[in-house]
Amino acid sequence: MRVLLMGAGGVGTAVTRIATRRSFFDHMVVADYDLSRASAAVAPLDPRRFTAVRADASDQAAVIDLIREHRCDVLLNATDPRFVMPLFEAALAAGVDYLDMAMSMSRPHPERPYEKAGVKLGDEQFARAGAWTDAGRLALVGMGVEPGLADVFARYAADELFDEIEEIGIRDGANLTVDGYEFAPSFSIWTTIEECLNPPLIYEQDRGWYTTEPFSEPEVFDFPEGIGPVECVNVEHEEVLLVPRWVDAGRVTFKYGLGEDFIAKLKTLHALGLDRTEPVTVPTAHGPARVSPRDLVAAVLPDPAGLGERMHGKTCAGTWVKGVSDGSPREVYLYHVVDNQWSMREYGSQAVVWQTAVNPVVALELLAGGAWKGTGVLGPEAFPARPFLDLLEEYGSPWGMREQVPSQP
Repeated sequence: MRVLLMGAGGVGTAVTRIATRRSFFDHMVVADYDLSRASAAVAPLDPRRFTAVRADASDQAAVIDLIREHRCDVLLNATDPRFVMPLFEAALAAGVDYLDMAMSMSRPHPERPYEKAGVKLGDEQFARAGAWTDAGRLALVGMGVEPGLADVFARYAADELFDEIEEIGIRDGANLTVDGYEFAPSFSIWTTIEECLNPPLIYEQDRGWYTTEPFSEPEVFDFPEGIGPVECVNVEHEEVLLVPRWVDAGRVTFKYGLGEDFIAKLKTLHALGLDRTEPVTVPTAHGPARVSPRDLVAAVLPDPAGLGERMHGKTCAGTWVKGVSDGSPREVYLYHVVDNQWSMREYGSQAVVWQTAVNPVVALELLAGGAWKGTGVLGPEAFPARPFLDLLEEYGSPWGMREQVPSQP
């Protein structure tokens, strides 16, 4: 297998550090618009297996040429969601498989954004499913941690733990702190703004998909391995779009443990218009410049990839499932916890980006070995969960399951 990795930021760099320890691929081309970032990602690695190149993810023709020049079999997208569609289409045009960790972007309903779904996450990609099937190629979408591993957990619960599923709720929380910063998000602020300020989606079997206000339905969820109780709120996320396509569940939600301070800062960015992506004209010493307010916010905040040495604590991604097993009510929480001290010591990557990066590498290995196979546009739920979970443990990153006390109706 020959892989084109688009994006050498925190997650992309972590992908290279994880993949270099595995033998399932022959060569990985690491591409970024900033050649110095791509070069830094591959510098400590075997040059016979890794190559750094400069590429613009928005230039579809150039990406097609790059795939063909390096004879790649698969494109792994580690860029932000703005570039999903050009890379998705480039892979199809070049006749190779495709993986991403975030899906095509949503657009709120023009009149009732907090009641009705507009263009949903992934709609543009699923609209092209027929073309991928006809081409005999696979687009494995949403294959990070959330979405990704959380979806694998949902499939595992349906296959092995429950006879009937009433509700699936993705619950993400952490106790991470960063020394020396009042505000230092552990993941891309560009993506965080997008998913946290858009109308959150909820799925109900008898209603379909609908939306609510951002940060709605707060609940306190007790996270394992010492993280403890964290208040979680509804956030727009791909799992709510993916899980119901392959798993029979009465309700699906995604809630993120943000905390009051983080939510307040996001609301302030929104009130000031600093969450906008459309460029505005800014006077500078060198004349007017067109700048996206959200890009400016990202530029003034610390790079999440460089926070590992200052970061302490753990991050947890997981899937809570409520239903019936052997005629009795059952609730479980399937989870994956990464300790920042461990990920920094073992890989030199902070916990959040490492946790995101390990899952597409595991998926690539399953595809290379034939344990996972398919054509069209598919989510992680479309594949058997057990091979993935077993291989994740082989990577030295075990997952866990906690039996919950069934809640009363």
